[in-house]
Amino acid sequence: MDDETALFDIEVRLMLEAVYLRYQHDFRDYAVTSLRRRMRQAMTRFHCDRLAQLQDRVLREPEVFAQMLQYFTVQVSEFFRDPAYFRALRREVAPLLATYPSVKVWVAGCSSGEEVWSLAILLQEEGLLERTIIYATDINPDALRKAEAGVYPLERVALFSRNYLQAGGTGSLSDYYVGAYDNVVFDRRLKRNIVFADHSLATDTVFSEVHLVSCRNVLIYFNRELQDRAIALFRDALVHRGFLGLGNKETLQFGTHAAAFEPVELPQRIYRRL
Repeated sequence: MDDETALFDIEVRLMLEAVYLRYQHDFRDYAVTSLRRRMRQAMTRFHCDRLAQLQDRVLREPEVFAQMLQYFTVQVSEFFRDPAYFRALRREVAPLLATYPSVKVWVAGCSSGEEVWSLAILLQEEGLLERTIIYATDINPDALRKAEAGVYPLERVALFSRNYLQAGGTGSLSDYYVGAYDNVVFDRRLKRNIVFADHSLATDTVFSEVHLVSCRNVLIYFNRELQDRAIALFRDALVHRGFLGLGNKETLQFGTHAAAFEPVELPQRIYRRL
């Protein structure tokens, strides 16, 4: 690592500490290497030559901090992302969820909501949605508003539809949305059993007992300590023999709490609490 990068990493750490002290949002255990590019993008967005200048604006202008949340967290998703994961949920998880009189699902780090709506559609097709509560949580209020609105650009729908079919969809994705100008709006009936709420894996605690936690492509942005904290939350939230789904680049293998889980569908990173 060259001196300039090392100095920039120090500035990033100072920024994260300052944000925690000022706003009580804790990004200090996020991996600095994953933040470098996004902090540089933010500097360009806010016309700052140095990260210290941006930090000053973040501390003194709460509206700038609100806009900065999109740079501290990654808001990239799509409907039925990694279709094999959703096929595995249909095959390995849904039949067992069906044995419960009621079901609770936690989508942690739900971003702009594509995975939440995908799970709602899957549960609807498996006959489970009416007796399921889905908790969709994130730390970014703007992302939560987008997730709850369920409005997505029409230009993305072709990809979403391909994913849906590859994920084992039993109809057509168009059954679940209507067009509105250059967007599509997903069926409000799917949202009746979804609760959208602010929750931080870095600072908050367990809020409910659940049967399935889906937290995909979030842990890769955490350092080892914060990964272990998040997995401990999931372990404590899950019922006995409850399920945990992670992203395809994430694993429990080397974590502190690996012994608390067994693999169900290891290639798709689906585990079960022991």
